[in-house]
Amino acid sequence: MPQQVRAVVARSKGEPVGVETVVVPDPGPGEAVVEVRACGVCHTDLHYRQGGITDDFPFLLGHEAAGVVEAVGEGVSEVAPGDFVVLNWRAVCGQCRACRRGRPWYCFATHNAARPMTLEDGTELSAALGIGAFADKTLVHAGQCTKVDPAASPAVAGLLGCGVMAGLGAALNTGNVGRGDSVAVIGCGGVGGAAVMGANLAGASKVIAVDIDERKLATARKLGATHTVDSRSADPVEAIRELTGGFGADVVIDAVGVPETYRQAFYARDLAGTVVLVGVPTPEMTLELPLLDVFGRGGALKSSWYGDCLPSRDFPALIDLHLQGRLDLGAFVSETIALEDVEEAFARMGAGEVLRSVVVW
Repeated sequence: MPQQVRAVVARSKGEPVGVETVVVPDPGPGEAVVEVRACGVCHTDLHYRQGGITDDFPFLLGHEAAGVVEAVGEGVSEVAPGDFVVLNWRAVCGQCRACRRGRPWYCFATHNAARPMTLEDGTELSAALGIGAFADKTLVHAGQCTKVDPAASPAVAGLLGCGVMAGLGAALNTGNVGRGDSVAVIGCGGVGGAAVMGANLAGASKVIAVDIDERKLATARKLGATHTVDSRSADPVEAIRELTGGFGADVVIDAVGVPETYRQAFYARDLAGTVVLVGVPTPEMTLELPLLDVFGRGGALKSSWYGDCLPSRDFPALIDLHLQGRLDLGAFVSETIALEDVEEAFARMGAGEVLRSVVVW
């Protein structure tokens, strides 16, 4: 039988969100109902609330989540009721041209649940990134559930569902940071902080954190940055070059995603170095670079989608590293809050006061 649950809904552009009653259908073929245990408050949810992604209101927000599978539909074999899972928004299809070429992290036909969750009056909800996890329970495609060790705290495990995985993956997967590399990370919020941690985990000899907020730079040092640059008072390109013998960093990760920071990343890398864009630009942004510089500097200009992660491969491995004490994912949890506190958490996030507020049940 369909279930009525509490959930955070954004009814119109820019309006405060509220907790409402939402109807969750029974799982159909290939689907699962998950009892949510924790869900991080991510910038992407705020973008949905502000109408910055689509205008397909009303939205059921929340996507950076962990929980326990309650029920599965016909044909589901990868997870079962009782499994502790991290939800992901790129459930690979296994059939598209990217999957068939052995690059499933680029899957072009990812799965979502076939039926929508609704308000009590039957109004269909658009689930944020196909998940909608600011809710007591949510309906997802079973491929969006990745089973991990239940010894991990849900508040920590759920962060792999989006921002922390995006940052870790920007360094480990997209940037392919190796032992002895020099790395610079521009923008040290949740995603950038995770990129700092990922570069450190990969064995980078120098990890340079760049931000305009001293609080974030202090946090970056705790996450593994060997050097910091306050770009309010110093030219980040010159500072990064000075810290790397005048050459520039081997890998520069732009975790902001605006033209100014991308140009900084482009010129702050060494010849034949790599730029990784993981910060998400807005549709109206454009970039202009001298084509001769693009050619002459060589190297690679990459975009990192979800940290180029493969959830079935990366989530369990990262949770294991966390449980072994080698990856302090708990460092990203600034506070735990109730479902009713999401609107206030958006304000604290916008003010740069937190890495992550996490709703816990």
